[in-house]
Amino acid sequence: MSLNHIRPWRTIERRKSRQIMVGNVPVGGDAPIAVQTMTNTITSDASATIKQVLAVADAGADIVRVSVPDVDSSKALKEICRESPVPIVADIHFHYKRGIEAAEAGAACLRINPGNIGDEARVKEVIKAARDHNCSIRIGVNGGSLEKHLLDKYGEPCPDSMLESGLDHIKILQDNDFHEFKISVKASDVFMSSAAYQMLADATDAPIHLGITEAGGFVSGTIKSAIGLGQLLWMGIGDTLRVSLSADPVEEVKVGFEILKSLGLRHRGVNIISCPSCARQGFDVIKTVEALEKRLEHVKTPMSLSIIGCVVNGPGEALMTDVGFTGGGAGSGMVYLAGNQSHKMDNDKMIDHIVEQVETKAAELEAAKADDA
Repeated sequence: MSLNHIRPWRTIERRKSRQIMVGNVPVGGDAPIAVQTMTNTITSDASATIKQVLAVADAGADIVRVSVPDVDSSKALKEICRESPVPIVADIHFHYKRGIEAAEAGAACLRINPGNIGDEARVKEVIKAARDHNCSIRIGVNGGSLEKHLLDKYGEPCPDSMLESGLDHIKILQDNDFHEFKISVKASDVFMSSAAYQMLADATDAPIHLGITEAGGFVSGTIKSAIGLGQLLWMGIGDTLRVSLSADPVEEVKVGFEILKSLGLRHRGVNIISCPSCARQGFDVIKTVEALEKRLEHVKTPMSLSIIGCVVNGPGEALMTDVGFTGGGAGSGMVYLAGNQSHKMDNDKMIDHIVEQVETKAAELEAAKADDA
């Protein structure tokens, strides 16, 4: 049995939302929070885009968004959707015809921005295409591209203007008897996004897609997203999420899962608990963790690993992890299995040995899961 379980005082009561389908992925209701990312290749280059889709899917992405800005991208989308192992969301902005073409090409969902796509008549045509081709829709409100009449009314982007934009667009879909939609209200400002999402969660039962848009580079964007998305998730808000980083989309997926793992909302791969290292360390903690992160990327089974440099906190942390290593003296440390002291291991052999122990434990957990099934 894995020690990577959720304790009662760590559970989060999620907001009750209705469930829709994005391809074969359920979104909302009691479905797991889906992790999404977006390709940054030129979509008309189908082979490059497919390669990136496969990479992010292997990293764990449940849904992948692809920008469809022109006719050539629409033409490539059919092959991309056919080759993708996960549902594809077609990102439609200024030309409503791209939405119609994307639905015909096999997109599982159409992402439309109320401030960009045009008048209600054009939106209705996109709705018809979505219905005809069994697509869901994401209403993507963005603080940087609100409708002119809302900017005139409120003077600037704000949570109230973002909420009004989203609710106006929900009404258009519902008036056309279309209910397979989710919605986001993103801004680059954490406070604005947070307030808008909280208001939205109270105003609709639609599934909510979380994101802090244009969050920045890997470090700053990760921190912004962890703060903004983390506190919303803590409140039970959110059915899908995307971490927007100026970085490789694979990193977006990794960060998204780390945010969910830290809150006990999703578990995938090895959760490494490690100390920052200090003069007490019995081995080079930082280099060891860097090596283990790379060596264990292939393990998808949820489990925990503690790597602690000395015996001050090491034994206590190891009690709560599936596999652990605590630094000692004389060039060796203690290996813990399922929270119990198991055996000593030389520091110069410990990385290979830990990888072996993790792989063995992962195989045991997968076998037990198969037996239960």
